[in-house]
Amino acid sequence: MSLTNNPNVLKWVEEMTALTKPDKVVWIDGSKEQLDSLIEEVTSLPDGDKDKMYKLNPDKLPGCLYHRTLPNDVARVEDRTFICCRNKEDAGPTNNWCDPKEMYAKLTPMYDGVMKGRTMYVIPYSMGPIGSSLAKVGVELTDSIYVVLNMNIMTRMGKDAFKNLGDTSNDFVRGLHSKADVDPEKRYIVHFPEDNTIWSINSAYGGNVLLGKKCFALRIASYQGKNEGWMAEHMLILGVKKPDGEVKYITAAFPSACGKTNLAMLIPPEGYKKDGYEVFTVGDDIAWMKQGEDGKLYAINPENGFFGVAPGTNAKSNYNALASTSKNTIFTNVAINNDDNTVWWEGLDKNPPVNATEWKGEKVNGKEYTSVIGADGKPQKLAHPNSRFTAPAENCPCISPEFNNPKGVPVSAIIFGGRRASTTPLVYQSFDWTHGTYVGSAVSSETTAAATGAVGVLRHDPMAMKPFIGYNVGDYWAHWLEMGKKLGDNAPKIFNVNWFKQDENGNFIWPGFGDNMRVLDWIIKRCEGKIDADETAIGYVPKKGDINVKGIEDEVTPEIMEKLLAVDKDLWTKEIAEMRRYYKEDIADKGGRIPAELEEELNKLEARLNK
Repeated sequence: MSLTNNPNVLKWVEEMTALTKPDKVVWIDGSKEQLDSLIEEVTSLPDGDKDKMYKLNPDKLPGCLYHRTLPNDVARVEDRTFICCRNKEDAGPTNNWCDPKEMYAKLTPMYDGVMKGRTMYVIPYSMGPIGSSLAKVGVELTDSIYVVLNMNIMTRMGKDAFKNLGDTSNDFVRGLHSKADVDPEKRYIVHFPEDNTIWSINSAYGGNVLLGKKCFALRIASYQGKNEGWMAEHMLILGVKKPDGEVKYITAAFPSACGKTNLAMLIPPEGYKKDGYEVFTVGDDIAWMKQGEDGKLYAINPENGFFGVAPGTNAKSNYNALASTSKNTIFTNVAINNDDNTVWWEGLDKNPPVNATEWKGEKVNGKEYTSVIGADGKPQKLAHPNSRFTAPAENCPCISPEFNNPKGVPVSAIIFGGRRASTTPLVYQSFDWTHGTYVGSAVSSETTAAATGAVGVLRHDPMAMKPFIGYNVGDYWAHWLEMGKKLGDNAPKIFNVNWFKQDENGNFIWPGFGDNMRVLDWIIKRCEGKIDADETAIGYVPKKGDINVKGIEDEVTPEIMEKLLAVDKDLWTKEIAEMRRYYKEDIADKGGRIPAELEEELNKLEARLNK
């Protein structure tokens, strides 16, 4: 039985049912009874079924489930991800493009009858709090119970989602997914922004099949935001409660492996805790931001859970993230400790289980297995390096009291950051919104040993959005500039941070983790106009002594602080040359429409540096 009278939804579900030909159609109402029944069904499937899930130890991990994907289906597949808009130029140089007619013609036969013998689940969901004017509605059709159960954690799923849509609106995102075949050459994750539509086929991995996540919340939403005058960004949202009780909200964008989740769930150092500082998590991955009635920029987290990378997460590196996985969590491609039916991954602790099942399903002696050298010449992992947990946000010990506020939270500062060994200081502030937009366009990270290929190669990732902009990157930058004009004096201040500066021996010279609170403290004081700064060619940097190092004086000496905040003319001259190359060769020459204002910011930066 359908959960809505909306003719636009009903017509589309009818059309997709006729195409995919499932044996039956089940509408997901989000009730506990329905979800419990699906859990019983999916955990009763035989081993080897692509949807099979396992119950974990109910005493140690209550309500938690385990799933493993196929070994060739373990991550987002950017080369199989497409933006299909009518004009190729509108997709721009950072996206794979295909003509919508051509892509529909290619995929329709693949979906024809694909759900025969299976059930189609109709998942209504809200991205953002039910009733929020910032929220948007999606409907995902899938033949996977794994997807239903994950969407229940990651979104506000169920019949209430239709409240925002009503009985007449056509403003919902249509998502069609089938796990279908296992052939990666037939795997497609396709966005039709002009049709509000996402089609995903031949994958069962979260990032490719939980269509509310990157597909809707960033690629489609960034396109919607451009047309409707708001912003969908790959940003965490955190609140810092000061001793006087006021909470300041900050959003931040970082490429992968730059400490985004750790910052979102930061635990302040002891001295700050004693003074009454607290950090609240509003979101760890995505922010939707819109101008409020008072002229300020407000942010919501469109998601309802965390889809986190398991390896490296432990009580020391991120206590709050680990605590979030303690109940009602789905673990994917981690290892199993067979002695007590719990989970394990590299970096959780230093004691791999002896009686283990590794991520592909093979029973092994964990301690011996982790010393076996694989075909790539590296020790074998019990958990896949991209293994995941899907955890409810409500489990997080530091979740913000404003998490479900339909109005969102007012943003005081926006932070960009990357992993840079030398050039970029620990923190600097842009001169204004236009300069800050340039700083965001210049976000880049140096490759680490964890990535394949050479170490220290610069990878550009503008606003940490490169894989997620649903349209031309140049038009995206122009939209940022437009938002700045709209916000005027109410625009948040824009900063850049770099936790990863190194000494001549390759050691990090900033302690990072909880001590990043010291940088947030300076940023907040700058936003409040309570502290001055030194003007440099690249922006405003902290004055000597203005970053609080109380308690870490032995680690961060005045000499080290000087290195952390240094602006080296030679390095920045190289940076400017690289940005000119990047703008021309990677963007403009490939159809990216770079706003003149950003070219001008680059010229101004060079002029200031040469003064």
